Amino acid sequence: MRAIKPAQIALFLVLLAAILTLALLTTSLLLGELPLGDFRGVTLVFAAVLLVYLYAFLVYRAFLYALPLQEGVVPENSRQELAANVNILFYLLLFNSLIRTHFLPVPLQRLVYLALGAELGANTYSAGAILDPPLTRIGSNTIVGHDAVIFAHVIEGSRLELKAVVIGDTVTIGAAAVIMAGVRIGDHAIVSAGAVVTKDSIIGAGEIWGGIPARRLKAAALPQ
Repeated sequence: MRAIKPAQIALFLVLLAAILTLALLTTSLLLGELPLGDFRGVTLVFAAVLLVYLYAFLVYRAFLYALPLQEGVVPENSRQELAANVNILFYLLLFNSLIRTHFLPVPLQRLVYLALGAELGANTYSAGAILDPPLTRIGSNTIVGHDAVIFAHVIEGSRLELKAVVIGDTVTIGAAAVIMAGVRIGDHAIVSAGAVVTKDSIIGAGEIWGGIPARRLKAAALPQ
């Protein structure tokens, strides 16, 4: 795994400082003069934390607009590496607590993933973790089961590569399944609970996959 360079950490800290400053100023402007009674401290802390995450979403998306994540091998000391490593810092220090702790209800998790850049079709929800939302595209009426993990990055020693994950409509990803970078899953497919779908696998429409590593078990009857 590559070390995150000091300049990349410094850029993240500048963005984090901007997020915290905006959140504290907004909290003070909106609530600072209100008579909040005995729960004033709790109310102010809750509002500040909420605003930190709201501003974090905005700053993160602005950062991705300026330095979008690009698919492919990430060269060292490149703009792509800067974008990838600052993205990693956002997740490690800010967004991981929203994604991995099961603190938020599943419908709110959908809103978080949309805010972070995932493409989710209508009536699609994840009770698992989508670790690279900007590189994850999922169709409509799809469910990602509890504790499943979808990620779009490959780390092999010092080699770093980004590959989008594309999942179709009406797909079922079982609980605790793992979907690795570059995977393509067709409409109406099923990935069994606990399966590990290795990178670049292609699951056809209506197929059922399971096992470690996952393989095709059988084709499902497609709806007429």
